[in-house]
Amino acid sequence: MATKIRLQRHGRKARPIFKIVVADERAKRDGKFIEKLGVYNPNTNPATIDLNFDSALEWMMKGAQPTDTARAILSYKGVMMKKHLLGGVAKGAFSEEEAEKRFEAWLAEKEGKIQAKKDGLSKAAQDKAAAKLTAEKEANEKRAQELASANSELAEEVATEEASSSEVEVSEETSVEATGEEAVAVKEAPAETEEPKAEATEEVATQAPEKNAEVEGSEEAPVEANSEEAVAEEAPVETEEPKAEATEEVATQEAPEKTAEVEGSEEAPVEANSEEAVAVEEATVETEEPKAEAPEDLPASEQTPVEEAPAEEAKEESAE
Repeated sequence: MATKIRLQRHGRKARPIFKIVVADERAKRDGKFIEKLGVYNPNTNPATIDLNFDSALEWMMKGAQPTDTARAILSYKGVMMKKHLLGGVAKGAFSEEEAEKRFEAWLAEKEGKIQAKKDGLSKAAQDKAAAKLTAEKEANEKRAQELASANSELAEEVATEEASSSEVEVSEETSVEATGEEAVAVKEAPAETEEPKAEATEEVATQAPEKNAEVEGSEEAPVEANSEEAVAEEAPVETEEPKAEATEEVATQEAPEKTAEVEGSEEAPVEANSEEAVAVEEATVETEEPKAEAPEDLPASEQTPVEEAPAEEAKEESAE
């Protein structure tokens, strides 16, 4: 029967792991196999190959046919090179020692290439990490600069706000002081106005007696003038005698009433009114006395007997 060296798939989705097996070509891919030669893991870089070199070389010498992937794996591990050298030894081209030397030289060269690839990959990874680190540093520096600029702008804004707030506070304080000064001035102004008012009231109070005295003088002057006019007008003696007696009686009757009224008015109003009332009473008494005395002082030549009838009528009225 024909045998094949092929791969059986294992592992999980997107993460496969393959087994290198020798199986009948009629068997299923993942079915029965004759012998397991190794494991192939393509998930790493470079790929990980764990191979039984002697068993794989023996099956290749027996005529087992590898698939393309299996052939690449066997060539990578040197199985195909070893088979080629053993074919040259079988033909007599060179000895087994020469074949071993050539194989070892090829294997060393192959391992050097693999190591160089690994070194290149690790260096690339390191370079990538260093580039990433530098990029992160630049980003961090840029972010720090932006943050510093933002903080400086914020500090400037805060300083401007503080300055404006301080100016506002100063203006408010000045306005409050101005309003306080205005209030004090307003309070002082009424006090000053009240003081002149008090002084004016005091002056008025002091001037009141003077005005009362002037009023008394002005009242006495017209009273004297009236008395003189009365003396000049009272020519007939007979007519004036009954009138004088009647006026005396009326004055005597009205004087107590006026004095009572004046006393009642003196209790309610100010002392100035009482003084004025007293002055008026004195003036009325003075005016009544000349009226009573005037007919007695007149000469006999001025008395006329023509008006006797009115005098008699006045006596009758006074008697009633």
